[in-house]
Amino acid sequence: MAEFTHFNEQGRARMVDVGEKPISQRTAVAAGRVLVSEETFALIQSGGMKKGDVLTVSQIAGVMGAKRTPDIIPMCHPILMDGIDLALTLDENRRSVEIQATVSCDGRTGVEMEALTAVSTAALTVYDMCKAVQKDMVITDIRLLRKTGGVHGDYEREE
Repeated sequence: MAEFTHFNEQGRARMVDVGEKPISQRTAVAAGRVLVSEETFALIQSGGMKKGDVLTVSQIAGVMGAKRTPDIIPMCHPILMDGIDLALTLDENRRSVEIQATVSCDGRTGVEMEALTAVSTAALTVYDMCKAVQKDMVITDIRLLRKTGGVHGDYEREE
């Protein structure tokens, strides 16, 4: 079993020291979705939500979420991200908002949590902007799709 690195000798939580790790190019791609009703889907698609353009606002919120990750996830290191890209699309078959975030940096620690936080924040923003019309939306399938760089190497999720 792998050693837990986020505990000190007394068993208390600690932020891992990454100062000795080499700087490398790192990327992470995460995804998720928000399942909505037919009425909500049509309003998002037509731009008819009272709060505004759901996809654009949620995209911006996702970028902001990635940048604030160390403020809400206690053991995440503040890192200088080189890029954050969010794509929000509508899937008519699933009646969903599909969200994908790609985050990159040159650093000593990965950007998986930033990508996952970007997706989560965007999904929560979709919910917030549509909740006046629908309260039973489902935020689902938030997951890491792939990551590159670091001592643990590359990862690609098998879907």
